[in-house]
Amino acid sequence: MRPPRLLEVLVFCVGISTLGAEIAAARLMAPFFGASTIVWANTIAIVLVALSIGYWFGGRLADRHPSLRALCLLVLAASVLLGLVPLVADPFLSWSLEAFDSYSLGAFAGSLFGVLTLVALPVLMLGTVSPWAIRLKLLRVEDSGEVAGRMYAISTVGSLLGTFLAALLLIPLVGTQRTFLAFALLLALVAAVGLGARWVFVPLAVAALMALPTGTVKAAGDGRVIEEADTQYQYARVVEYPDGERHLELNEGQAIHSVYEPGSVLTGGVWDGYLVTPFSVRRDPPGRIAILGNGAGTTARAYAKYFPSTLIDGVEIDGELHDIGRRLFGLRDRPQLRLYTEDARPFLRRSRGGYDAIFVDAYRQPYIPFYLATREFFSLARSRLAPGGVLTVNAGHPEGNDDLEKVLAATMGAAFPFVARYPIEDENTLLVAADTRPSRDALLRSLPRLPADVRPVAARAAGLLGPALPGGTVYTDDRAPVEWLIDASIVDYAAGGGG
Repeated sequence: MRPPRLLEVLVFCVGISTLGAEIAAARLMAPFFGASTIVWANTIAIVLVALSIGYWFGGRLADRHPSLRALCLLVLAASVLLGLVPLVADPFLSWSLEAFDSYSLGAFAGSLFGVLTLVALPVLMLGTVSPWAIRLKLLRVEDSGEVAGRMYAISTVGSLLGTFLAALLLIPLVGTQRTFLAFALLLALVAAVGLGARWVFVPLAVAALMALPTGTVKAAGDGRVIEEADTQYQYARVVEYPDGERHLELNEGQAIHSVYEPGSVLTGGVWDGYLVTPFSVRRDPPGRIAILGNGAGTTARAYAKYFPSTLIDGVEIDGELHDIGRRLFGLRDRPQLRLYTEDARPFLRRSRGGYDAIFVDAYRQPYIPFYLATREFFSLARSRLAPGGVLTVNAGHPEGNDDLEKVLAATMGAAFPFVARYPIEDENTLLVAADTRPSRDALLRSLPRLPADVRPVAARAAGLLGPALPGGTVYTDDRAPVEWLIDASIVDYAAGGGG
């Protein structure tokens, strides 16, 4: 005898777990392959294909084995596979990342293979449930339309709930690993109800797995991980090295997003460049700046020390990074510093403008949100600059490849009359745009007025500042294929093609 409404509950819980697992799978990929549109497309595509095959296969199984016990056994098996996903993901995805890098196939192929291997089979098994449940529920052919419609509606409502549970509640509160296990536990419980008390050991075993520590997602080399968080937007960790230096890494961990140097606000990296690029156009320190992509506050700390009269608007979409900055990166609340937890472009659109400098570093390396790389965005930025203001954009790229830099320079040139480049590192170029031509002479003239620590930074910038590279395509809000461009540049670099 099956419990009343068991089939409806089963379909509902499968809907919750399927879409919840899809959201969690994308987060599982992010520390290894990033969180670009391409990675999301791979995840959605594999889930849809697996569900489609599951629907077809489930219909065949239902006709051959119209048994509730068989259906519950399949759901129980799917719950076990789903619970194993986060436990095997770390070694498997680490190997996958290295293997696909070796074959120069990039994040597209790596994430596609990862999702296919890890989640395709359990999702396919869950896809069999709806047609199978409809077959068991159907008592008369005349009721087939009503029964099918009701069961698919229940499944869809469950999918909607699973999406919000994963994105808004489980991942932020308990992390990606335990999100997978929570959905696996839900499936195991409802399947065990249909199978009987002797099968209760399966949900108990899944529940026990939730007590396992999550550990670190990726190795930290010579450093040790002192902070990890699955924020609402991304995976974040802080790595501390023996000399006390700290790095903030996000998602894929291939780029450093903020740096803390004990006893100094200078880093020897790209953040130092923001201190001097405004002086390629203007004589005096900026009175007001906006940092779009504030991270843990490396640039904000440097401005607060060397230019204490500058008003700073630090904008970061992920507010937890500001908290990390306060606790671990020396980011202190100051009268001239205002922190905003907002997306960069909406913030800039609503702002009153009047900035002497706008710095854009709001990227999830190596990928760039397309809406921060378009003519419309750079036109908006220009409208928010005060007369004599300057826009500085960090263009990260594989060493020796300048495809992205050319595109950004061309697109900025569609909004500004002058664009210059400062190749500050092998993998980072600062692009400087203004209504006045950025010049080496202006930087050199500024040296006597700069703090002593900053003068070598400005002198180096003066030696490297030059005209923007030609040849890029202007991107617009309608067409900005940045993910494909960046993946192609990664493949080219891995294959030894250089620029």
